[in-house]
Amino acid sequence: MALRFTLRQLEYLVAVGETGSIAAAADRVNVSSPSISTAIAQLEQEFGLPLFVRRHAQGLSLTQGGRQFVDEARAVLAAAGRLNDLANAITGQVRGPLSVGCLVTFAQVLLPGLRRSFTARFPEVDFRQSEHHQAEIFEGLRQARLDVALTYDLDIPPDLSFVPLISLPPYALLPVGHPLAARASVTPADLAPLPMVLLDLPFSTDYFLETFRPLGRKPQIVERTRDIGVMRAMVANGFGYSIANIRPAPETAPDGQPLVTVPLQGPPPLDLGLVLTEGAKGALTIRAFIDHCRDRLAGGAPA
Repeated sequence: MALRFTLRQLEYLVAVGETGSIAAAADRVNVSSPSISTAIAQLEQEFGLPLFVRRHAQGLSLTQGGRQFVDEARAVLAAAGRLNDLANAITGQVRGPLSVGCLVTFAQVLLPGLRRSFTARFPEVDFRQSEHHQAEIFEGLRQARLDVALTYDLDIPPDLSFVPLISLPPYALLPVGHPLAARASVTPADLAPLPMVLLDLPFSTDYFLETFRPLGRKPQIVERTRDIGVMRAMVANGFGYSIANIRPAPETAPDGQPLVTVPLQGPPPLDLGLVLTEGAKGALTIRAFIDHCRDRLAGGAPA
């Protein structure tokens, strides 16, 4: 008997299996929760076995058979992707799905413009974007939820490949009227005794704290936040300084308060680039996106 299921249903199955929630899976693949529920029910009916255990208020857990099905579904989706890559290579056309992740700290500055210009150039690409922290980017690439991601060269694991695009020196973010705001540059020694608003994200935190290690002292952290907009607003409203590598444009916080950016001397710059799995560069669509990013960022990051 021929089985009747779609790649889209398998995509939904994998999303639910990895998130453990219909709602979270719906957010990930950008469809409604009822669509996810219907797809799972249809798969269970088609294969004649339960794939999930439903627990009230605790989400869904994979059955033993469900775990095996999710593993095989990932393999089927990966094989389907390779078929699309092969078709592109044979025809020389850039088309098909492209899932691009971006580090949350600069996604709002960089990703929408790159997406707009890339899809205008290659309208047959089904471009999907998402924003993540560094650890989530690595996981998304390994699990084939992402094809490529824009991020910093921070602790890239050996099983992933990094393509550098531009080098970004660090800046101190200060409120208008701050004693250091008129300086041509500042040093970690200038900042160390002052209150700091730390952007507290995986991997990024270590980079910021490493700035002060040569001094043999720790920064005076008074606030921590995982949201770049909150960090800028806290700085603009005088709660402390912060450190970043992408300058806000315009130099204002989300609440409209002005910011001042002053070059920070001493710490090494961060390389912004693309991270992807080994071998992914062979896909024509991914190669086109790499070349497009190089072209667009040749003059530096948008300001």
